[in-house]
Amino acid sequence: MPGRKDGLLELEDIQAGVVRPRPTPYAASYILLRVDERAAGREALGRLSEVVASAANPDRLAGRAWVSVALTYWGLQSLGLPPESLRSFSWEFQQGMSARASALGDTGESSPEHWEHPLGTSDVHIIVVALGPNRQMLDGELTRARKAFETLPGVTPIWRQDCHALPTETEPFGFRDGINHPAIEGSGIPGTNPHEPPLKPGEFVLGYPDEMGGISPVPQPEVLGRNGTYAVFRKLHQRVAAFRRYLRENAESSAEEEWLAAKLMGRWRSGAPLALCPAADDAALGADRDRNNAFQYADDPTGYKTPAGCHIRRMNPRDTPVAGVVRLHRMIRRGTAYGPVLPEGVLEDDGVDRGLMFAFIGAHLGRQFEFVQSEWVNAGTSLGLGDTKDPVTGPNAGTGSFSIPRRHIPKRLRGLSQFVVTRGGEYCFMPGLRALRWLAELES
Repeated sequence: MPGRKDGLLELEDIQAGVVRPRPTPYAASYILLRVDERAAGREALGRLSEVVASAANPDRLAGRAWVSVALTYWGLQSLGLPPESLRSFSWEFQQGMSARASALGDTGESSPEHWEHPLGTSDVHIIVVALGPNRQMLDGELTRARKAFETLPGVTPIWRQDCHALPTETEPFGFRDGINHPAIEGSGIPGTNPHEPPLKPGEFVLGYPDEMGGISPVPQPEVLGRNGTYAVFRKLHQRVAAFRRYLRENAESSAEEEWLAAKLMGRWRSGAPLALCPAADDAALGADRDRNNAFQYADDPTGYKTPAGCHIRRMNPRDTPVAGVVRLHRMIRRGTAYGPVLPEGVLEDDGVDRGLMFAFIGAHLGRQFEFVQSEWVNAGTSLGLGDTKDPVTGPNAGTGSFSIPRRHIPKRLRGLSQFVVTRGGEYCFMPGLRALRWLAELES
């Protein structure tokens, strides 16, 4: 299938959930399906292809609910995809997330044996994600989506997670989230950092030029792989009370608690980056989408403003000198909160499950998601940080440490515990709309 001669992405064939930023506020639901009968699974995909939104016509998406569909390796297998096609997918995808647990740092409490069933098992075949500006509109779209599979006896819903993005755009620890989104060549969708040149489309969509100078590998046949991408879904439980207690125990005032929280994250809770306001929070800056991500780190090599080991600098070092090329590891990252907000000031765990449904979108599972997780979150060598881990999301086990550079004596935090625990996840393939219809028309 030839690509467009003008070099633009074929947005009409790409699912909206791949390249379109999510609205704010919004509600979302993840529904997992198991396919027990091949014909029924194909029929479900055919029906779902009629409700999946494309990335074209953004005005049509504005203020509306929309649906995305992804499949696991086991899902493609259950649909009867030929072995030669299955082998053409990335080897990480073929293995699945649970098999990659050690490389991802999903050990101990986060190991697959403790995951929420059926996450990480071969029973998960199709993932349906719906989102909308409010729960009422979302439920209307979900009703349309459910009609695609509820009447098919060979397709069974096996898990559901409802999520939300608050009007404050904050995640359970209280920080504004969803700020950083890369610009993609040929998409017409602007990024949030004016200092970052657009990335090649093949970093995020299969079948296009990428940052390595080649074409992102397309699973075969081309009608199946082109305009698709890989998606990573992870359910991350957040220990909000433990995070608050740690701040309280290591600060002498509420103001210092907020300062410590900002240093660990790299931003104030308002979303204002330390890179632009290191001395004090600026709520207006934090809420300004034209300014709250407009910064680099080259003027702060020591980390006096933004510590080199903080969460957001690890996730995207920007122009910080590191081992390797930062742009090769750039991701589209989206997080959606689940569970009720822990009331302000509560320092004891109430036993309620809350956290983030994390989504990664990219064409290269290995050098994007897995590299960032293993080399920047769970380790620090390639960043010049030794064996330290991400202070917020890393697998610290009560012995983690974090250094805050200061001009006289650095402040050293010790005894960091594990504030985020993996509750499960999946590696998925998000086909283009033509591919969804092609899968629906497969013949045994």
